[in-house]
Amino acid sequence: MDYGKHQAPQGYEPGEGILTTLIRIPVRIVVLVLVLPARMVWDALTALWHAADRVLLRPLGRALLWLLATLVLTPLAWLYTWVLTPLGKGAAWLAVALLIWPWIGLWRYVIVPVARYGIAAPAVWLYAHVLTPLGHGLRWTGTALLLPALHGLGNGIGWLITVLLIVPLQFLWRYVAVPVVRYGLVVPVVWLYETVLTPVGRGAARVLSMLWQGTVWVLAQLWRGIAATGRGLGLAVAWLVMTLLVAPLGWTYRRILTPVGREIAAAFEVTWRIAGYISRAVGRALAAIAWYLIGAPVSWAYRTVCTPVGHFLRDAVWAPARRAAAEAGRAARAALATARETVRQARRDAWRALVGAPGGERSGEPRGIPARTLGSTTTVPSAAQASETPLSGDPFAKQG
Repeated sequence: MDYGKHQAPQGYEPGEGILTTLIRIPVRIVVLVLVLPARMVWDALTALWHAADRVLLRPLGRALLWLLATLVLTPLAWLYTWVLTPLGKGAAWLAVALLIWPWIGLWRYVIVPVARYGIAAPAVWLYAHVLTPLGHGLRWTGTALLLPALHGLGNGIGWLITVLLIVPLQFLWRYVAVPVVRYGLVVPVVWLYETVLTPVGRGAARVLSMLWQGTVWVLAQLWRGIAATGRGLGLAVAWLVMTLLVAPLGWTYRRILTPVGREIAAAFEVTWRIAGYISRAVGRALAAIAWYLIGAPVSWAYRTVCTPVGHFLRDAVWAPARRAAAEAGRAARAALATARETVRQARRDAWRALVGAPGGERSGEPRGIPARTLGSTTTVPSAAQASETPLSGDPFAKQG
C-alpha cells in the first residue's frame, strides 16, 4: 500500500493535517473495493479483445481484403484495362475525327482562304490605290483652301464678339456693378458688424461662459460626493464578501477539498495498480486451471493418440495411395504419348499414300537421319550424307 513511505514518526508528514492521515487508509480500502471489479472487468475485456483480434479479426480482415481484391479490384482493373481504356481511346478518336478535324479543315481550307483572298486582299488594294490618293487630295484641299478661309472667318467673328459683347460687359462690371455692390451693400454690412454685432456677441459669450463654469462646478461637487459614497459602499460590500464568503470557501478548498481530492486521486492510482496485480494473479490462476483441466489433456491426447494415428495414416494409407496415383498418372501420360505418336505416324502414312513421297526422298534410303560432315561428328542440316567407304580410295573425296 506504500503507506510506510508516507509515514512520519508523529503519525503524519509535516504540512499535512491530521484529517489527511485519518482518511488515507479507509479511503484507499473503500476505493480498492470499488476499483477491483472494474479493473478485473477491464483486464478481461482487454484479453478478450486481443484474443478476438488475433484469432478472428485479423484473419477476417485478410479474408475480406482477399475477397475485395479478387471479386472487385481485379475485375475492375481488367474492365478498365481491356474494356474502358479501348472504348475511351476509340471514343476520343471518334470525337476528334467528328468534332475537331472538320472545324480544323473548315478553318484552314475555307475560312482562312476566303478571309485572305476575298476580304483582306481587296481591302488592302482599295486602301492602297483608292483611299490613300483620295485622302491625300482631300488633305491638300483642306490645307490649301479651307484652312485659310476658316481662319479669316474666325478672326472676323471674334472681333465682332469682342466689340459688340465683351467690351460693353466689361464697362458695365467696372463702372456700374462694382461701385453699387461696394458702397451700397458691403460698407453698411461691415459697419453694422463692427459697431453693433461684435459688442453684443462678446457680452453674450461672457455671460454664457460664466453660467457654464458655475454649472460645471456644481456637477463636479455632486459627482465627488456620489463617488465617495460609492467607494465606501464598495469597500464595505467587498469586506463583507471576502469575510463571509471568499475566506470560508478558500479555507474549505485548502484544508478540506484539496487534501481529500489529492488522497482520492492517490488512492485511485495505488488501488488501480494493486487491482492490476490482483487481476493478473486471478488471470494466471484461471489460465493454470484451464491448462490443467483442458489444455494438458488435449495436449496429451494429441501427442499420444492423434500424432501416432496421423503418422500411421500418412505412412500406411496416404503415401501408398499417392504413389499409386503417381504411377497411374505416369502410365496414362505414356499411353497418351504413344497414342499421339501412333496417330501422327498414321496421318503421315496416309498423306504419303495420297500425295506421294517428296521429290528429294529416294526409296530405300533412311529418312530422318541427319547428315554428317567428313571427319566430324557435328550434325549439319544442309550438308549431304557421307558414305561409309571412300570413293576411288581417296579419303578426302567430296560427296555429290
